Amino acid sequence: MELPTLGWQSIVILVVFGVSLLIATYCTYAERVIAAFLQDRVGPDRAGPFGLLQPLADAVKLFTKEEFFPAGANKALFIMGPCLAMITALMSSAVIPFGNVIQFGNNVFNLQGIEVNIGMLWVFGIVSLGVYGVMIGGWASNNKFSLLGAIRAGSQNISYELAMGMALIAVLMISGTLSLREITLQQSVAGEWHFWNIVKQPLGFIIFLVCAFAETNRTPFDLPECETELVGGYHTEYSSMKMGLYLFAEYVNVFVASAVMSVLYFGGFNFPFQYELRDWLVSAQGWELMSAQNLISVLGLLGLFGKIFAFIFFFMWVRWTLPRFRYDQLMRLGWTILIPLAIFNIVLTGGLILGGIIK
Repeated sequence: MELPTLGWQSIVILVVFGVSLLIATYCTYAERVIAAFLQDRVGPDRAGPFGLLQPLADAVKLFTKEEFFPAGANKALFIMGPCLAMITALMSSAVIPFGNVIQFGNNVFNLQGIEVNIGMLWVFGIVSLGVYGVMIGGWASNNKFSLLGAIRAGSQNISYELAMGMALIAVLMISGTLSLREITLQQSVAGEWHFWNIVKQPLGFIIFLVCAFAETNRTPFDLPECETELVGGYHTEYSSMKMGLYLFAEYVNVFVASAVMSVLYFGGFNFPFQYELRDWLVSAQGWELMSAQNLISVLGLLGLFGKIFAFIFFFMWVRWTLPRFRYDQLMRLGWTILIPLAIFNIVLTGGLILGGIIK
């Protein structure tokens, strides 16, 4: 790889990480605004216009709070837990294709951190490592409530990743690739929007969506940290920015889960009539093909972020609408309902492929 191309791609990677952190930061603001709207009360409105500086105030508060280490805690692991949770959350966003290519002269740049032909395996592998941050933090705290939260997180992760993985297998049977970019491009057919995988895999999408709530420890599946039973769960003993890293990691995971669902089931950076718009710009407006394609790529980037923000809103809407499950209900749903449904979805998809109904 030539140095200029490597340099530009490094900038793209840094931008992806920066955008992930920025969105996670303002997810805390959006969470409060949406909660206030749904509960008919006033949300954050003191720090800056419309409370937009509230995330900055929260960051200053977390950075300046006293560092606390509980008695008997393993200090090295106590620090490593939130760091591992944050690093794995950010690493999982590296393979998501946020847009198509942008071309300047002879230079072509992917709007993606890194493109690997096992992108989906990368996401699953990194997300699976993220639970170690929770488990290490809960065990190193020397607190029984924290340890119970960590155990819950581990068992919850195992049960729901099985169903999520099998829901993904049905998509792979249709696409024949693990590359997120290839899966996205296969959902772009000129003149058609109904080639998005949500049309071919509605049951798989529902299974994946439910598992995404469990994977991100969001209500109604936030049993590893539920206040009513475990005080605060795996991060009970954490303070200062170590606590902030756990909270940020959760919102980064929500962002990544929303992006993955948008890519796998809702066409990623594709949008309806994109090819017709490009051809109209070239034929009727006299644009160069490269300029028209660059505009389509930018509009696709904005469209993908629109889908991601819609999913993030849905995550927050559910949190402030549905009650928390009991832990036995949570595990029963994963093992006795979602996994059999995912197996049925694989068999059904295979039958439809053999029958030539879907391709």
